[in-house]
Amino acid sequence: MSNSFIRMSEAIRRTGYGKAWIYRLIKENRFPKPVKIGSRSIAFLESEVDEWINQRIADSRGEVA
Repeated sequence: MSNSFIRMSEAIRRTGYGKAWIYRLIKENRFPKPVKIGSRSIAFLESEVDEWINQRIADSRGEVA
């Protein structure tokens, strides 16, 4: 399990979603919560984003993860 941070730009690249959509999913508790890493900076745990992506793949294929 990786505790590395990824920034919003990398989360956008990995998911294919836009910034506003990711923020909406966060608000609806449907995307991993960001970690505040500075006074005006956030990042995501890489392992949580990877797990979220893998779950979306499993859901779309009807697999139980």
